[in-house]
Amino acid sequence: MSSTIDEIQDFKGIKTEDIQNFKGKYPKQLWYLFFSEMWERFSFYGMRGMLYYFMVHQLLMNDTIANLQYGATQAWVYAFTFIGGLFADKIFGFRKSLFWGGLLMIVGSVILSIDPKNFFFIGVSFTIVGTGFFKPNISSMVGKLYRDDDNRRDAGFSLFYAGVNLGALIGGYICVAVGKGELWDSFIPETLRWNAAFGFAAIVMIVSLLTFTQTQKSLGEIGLSPLSHIDASKRRIYEILTYIGSILIIPVIMVMVSNTKYTDWFMYIIGPVSILYLLYEMRNFSVSENKKLVAAVVFMLFSVVFWAFFEQSGGSLSAFAADNLHNKLLGMELDPNGVNNAVNSLFVIAFAALVGMVWLWMNKRKIEPNTVVKFGLGFLFLAGGFWVFYYTKFFADASGKTSLDLFTFGWFIITFGELCLSPIGMSAMTKLSPQKTQAVIMGMWFLASAYGQYFAGLLGANIAEASENASNLEKLNVYADGYQQLAVYAVIAGIVLIAISPLVKKLMQDVK
Repeated sequence: MSSTIDEIQDFKGIKTEDIQNFKGKYPKQLWYLFFSEMWERFSFYGMRGMLYYFMVHQLLMNDTIANLQYGATQAWVYAFTFIGGLFADKIFGFRKSLFWGGLLMIVGSVILSIDPKNFFFIGVSFTIVGTGFFKPNISSMVGKLYRDDDNRRDAGFSLFYAGVNLGALIGGYICVAVGKGELWDSFIPETLRWNAAFGFAAIVMIVSLLTFTQTQKSLGEIGLSPLSHIDASKRRIYEILTYIGSILIIPVIMVMVSNTKYTDWFMYIIGPVSILYLLYEMRNFSVSENKKLVAAVVFMLFSVVFWAFFEQSGGSLSAFAADNLHNKLLGMELDPNGVNNAVNSLFVIAFAALVGMVWLWMNKRKIEPNTVVKFGLGFLFLAGGFWVFYYTKFFADASGKTSLDLFTFGWFIITFGELCLSPIGMSAMTKLSPQKTQAVIMGMWFLASAYGQYFAGLLGANIAEASENASNLEKLNVYADGYQQLAVYAVIAGIVLIAISPLVKKLMQDVK
């Protein structure tokens, strides 16, 4: 890895202002980051889509424990983005952090492909730490492609989000379908199906990292080390210590992930600590900047609720798909788990750019809803989707299996809620955070997702526990009734957000 001084010399011909003064709808650098993120998300969502099913059917955990384990694993993935963002802000810079994270993710995927049963937790732990260094920093670099007052930013994040979901679509379906033997079973031996499934995640992560390294020169000075002003040898010591520390923490993560009670303690601590750290940083900012940070925290808190419901996809909805859905979608025979993992991403790809263009169209006519109202709309769409999941119970047969078509329609509705919240939320974090703390704020945004994942596991475990020892038809009714309750709570959250939008808008000041 070249030194930061060498990097500055390589990129000194491209100024950030030149990048930000692009013509048209999107800067060309956005496409490079799009493809790098696309392959990384193939790896991540491929792994994510396999977790619950693999734990139940290969590691032989019961449904309740598997839900808790899934929530803990995903919580750690997103919680570590806060730590990764902190080290990027203070030591690595976005680029070096991304590269190091990518390497760790590759190692984790390779370990899992060698022996997923015996090396499950160590492989997952490498992936957790790697994602923490990779994920928040590529999103932060997208934000740097735009001036603070550029109204094309939301559209850019929507396109970037389509890249996220293109990878999630392919990886989310292929990996679990290969592992289950529903895809390519004629030439992948039964004993190697799960090895191959995890191996795909390793291969595409290598492609992601190569894509970034071969295109990063176009980013100019964006993402370089924040320590370029200090002595090179001292900077190198800080970087080496960070490398060593991130390796040494992996056994600790392994113990914490494999014992969910430790995850409980961690989640009790990390949230309050991150808020205290933000308060500490706020001492150095103006009143205006601090108001924006308060608004950012409001968005984070509501996003916890959103992701707690949405991320049933990897837990209780995964069990629902495996046990309670027919395998026909529009007359085609498809794996229900693969559909559950991937169809949301398909809809995002189909509609993300369109939604982005709608925001631009509304902006030109001065009727675009502000970010808070967009968040509120996101919850209302989420509620609509979970109401459809509830309604599937009325289409069930005597065996407790129901319509995959109707289930997929539920994901269609939820997708618009996600498009109102997730890319807009990432964009808002980059607009509301001061320059010096942008990666930390983006990390806190993903930390909010960690809490969402954690609570998703708890909710899924409660539903699974309520349906324990039930018939398949009784189990369907328990799950469906649980989804109805989540729909009601989502409506309440959406109404509250829209009601407080004038107050939050004042905190945001000039940020739209």
